[in-house]
Amino acid sequence: MFQKKIGIDLGTTTVLVYAPKRGIIIHEPSVVAVSVIDNKVLAVGKEAKDMLGRTPDTIVARRPLKDGVIADYRTTEAMLRYFINKALGGFRLFRPEVMVAVPGGITSTERRAVIDATLSAGAKAAYVIPEPIVAAIGANIPIGSPSGHMIIDIGGGTAEMAVISLGGIVASASIRIGGVKIDAAIMEYIRRKYGLAIGERTSEQIKIDIGAAMYMPEKLTMEVRGRDMISGLPKIITVTSDDVTAAIQNELEGIIATVKEVLHKTPPELAADVMDKGIVMSGGSSQLRMLDRLIAEATGVPTFVAEDTQQCVVKGTGIALENLEAYKRSIFTR
Repeated sequence: MFQKKIGIDLGTTTVLVYAPKRGIIIHEPSVVAVSVIDNKVLAVGKEAKDMLGRTPDTIVARRPLKDGVIADYRTTEAMLRYFINKALGGFRLFRPEVMVAVPGGITSTERRAVIDATLSAGAKAAYVIPEPIVAAIGANIPIGSPSGHMIIDIGGGTAEMAVISLGGIVASASIRIGGVKIDAAIMEYIRRKYGLAIGERTSEQIKIDIGAAMYMPEKLTMEVRGRDMISGLPKIITVTSDDVTAAIQNELEGIIATVKEVLHKTPPELAADVMDKGIVMSGGSSQLRMLDRLIAEATGVPTFVAEDTQQCVVKGTGIALENLEAYKRSIFTR
């Protein structure tokens, strides 16, 4: 009766936590600030993200997850403990059951690391479930029906594509391209073209404010501040949406090639269902302007962006956790 349950979307750039009957209770960056001197965790989430690129030598602000999987075990455990404690309040008698959404393409070792870190952070039981399944549940796709549904979930570290039928994944692929790689491509392009060094946060802001997957008839522009590579002094330049489109071509080509690969592996009957219903996109990075149109033109399949794209995975995780028995087939391990 007193059993607590929480669902966690453990993303490369963002962590979202869902509690049954309360909805999404935490939405914070997955960044941890650590003291170099004594290896102590100083800040987690929003507070730590504000330190990115602004810390002295004695403090390191870093993302403990890379490409959707744990890159730094100890820091991930500290981050999970912080979010579990925040979700349940300081004082609690019962340890919670926690379900974590993980990339579909992770290895058994990476999956084990997620379970161990969640248990060490204070969970009574830990389950992991593939992101494409929960993204589809969160996007209101009837995954239990005997027909094919295709979901593309593009997050901070990975892009996951899957065709789902009868509650299971029929064909899938995962590519380690997401918001972080797109931001890095923008930084590199501006450094090469304009001789201006900018940071991660500025690059992300450019992507959000003027980024587009295709060249737009009416260009968007933005003033960008950074450090001149030659003089070393601060400098302001104007960047256009065309710059962003040119910068991220390689990343977009990688995503499209993976979508085509999944469609190629899909059985004919299910491929016909996908053609009929269209592809649904979720994840924060699927909000990039005109990305749905680019995928539709490249594949010939109608493509739509789900509502509340960034919250699809965590909502689906929460629903799967509330109905554990019904989703037993989709859950990897305990």
